[in-house]
Amino acid sequence: MAAGELKPRWGQPLTGIISFIVFFLVAWLTWYIFSDPRGPIKWFPYPFVMYLAMMILAGLWQHMFLGDWPFQNMSQPARGIVQTIVNIVLVWFVIDILFYRVLGLGFNFLNYYGMEAVGKPGKLAQVAVVCFVLIGFYTYPVFTIFFGKWPIRPSDLKQPAAGFAEIGWATAVTLIFYTVLIVPFFGLIFKTPALATPWWKDIGGTPHVHWVFGWWEWAIIILFITANVWRMKPWSAMNISQPAKGIISMALSFVGAYILALICIKIAPAWIPHETFHHLEEAKGIAEVKRFLWLHSAEIAGFTLIPFLIWHHYFDDMCPMSDKDSWGAFFFRTIGVLVFTAINYWFFYYANFGHWGLGNHHMAELSHRFPHGESLIWNFWWIIPLLWNEWFFHKWPFYVHDEH
Repeated sequence: MAAGELKPRWGQPLTGIISFIVFFLVAWLTWYIFSDPRGPIKWFPYPFVMYLAMMILAGLWQHMFLGDWPFQNMSQPARGIVQTIVNIVLVWFVIDILFYRVLGLGFNFLNYYGMEAVGKPGKLAQVAVVCFVLIGFYTYPVFTIFFGKWPIRPSDLKQPAAGFAEIGWATAVTLIFYTVLIVPFFGLIFKTPALATPWWKDIGGTPHVHWVFGWWEWAIIILFITANVWRMKPWSAMNISQPAKGIISMALSFVGAYILALICIKIAPAWIPHETFHHLEEAKGIAEVKRFLWLHSAEIAGFTLIPFLIWHHYFDDMCPMSDKDSWGAFFFRTIGVLVFTAINYWFFYYANFGHWGLGNHHMAELSHRFPHGESLIWNFWWIIPLLWNEWFFHKWPFYVHDEH
């Protein structure tokens, strides 16, 4: 093992198990403080989901694009603490200044204060920010994962110029997808000729933005599972240059995501109580049932996050095969992720962790748990301690540098 290489402090699988327990407890405790209706702050679901979403996106800018600049040479845990503080300040700046007070000058649905000034719920602006982050969870990292940092790399750009160039390029692409996939939903809400209405109404059976959530979340999962337990398979099999490789990978990920969403929509009624669908249809018609199923597809996707992230980062892609990059290892981990996803899903809904653990009072009855569980919020919050430890703390204290 090369000098300075990270190794699990207690070996495997013990390091992974300890990490898993710690991340869960940290997420659970902080959820109680900030989000749980029984806790002191009670931010569930808004504005909590907006802040946590932007924390992850800003953290991605800090780590994936800027390479932890300018704190990359600081020792741990000081570096992690400083980067966390910077992240919090950055989140405030992006939301309250950039979105609300700059972009919101032209697009009032991005302006919390502007919404309130015209008698509309400020929450609509928070939803708009969350939707930007949803799009950005794919359109920012895709240029690192599928495009190999094209078109910024290869080049001799140093940090922070390289990072800001990547952020600028990815932001332009993000705004295009945001305009096409998100803005029409606000045209539906505000009913102004200045904004188009959802073009996907007849495709998805609902004009709601949850149609976008339903398959876009799966695209995010495909993107990130590629860089984690898939170890860049199957895209690494394509021996073509950029940007063709990135474009093809991106297109295939969208096709795969939509297929997975359709599968979820098709099979979910097999275990969701009939009463759930009856109540939804009785309240708002069949379009509401469709809306729920698209959203629940995204929620199912969210349950894969912890399994594949911790398996890769803190269990070191463990598998019984000697070659972790073999196709056998690929399928072993993929099947394993699906199994742990099912367990995770069962624990949240059927063991009712969302109710007794997270304080969601809507989950008292089984038929109400699925449309009101908000599991996607918990699953994204749960990964923040893991991502922060991996991104900002360089796995301290769970991993140590081998000095030999």
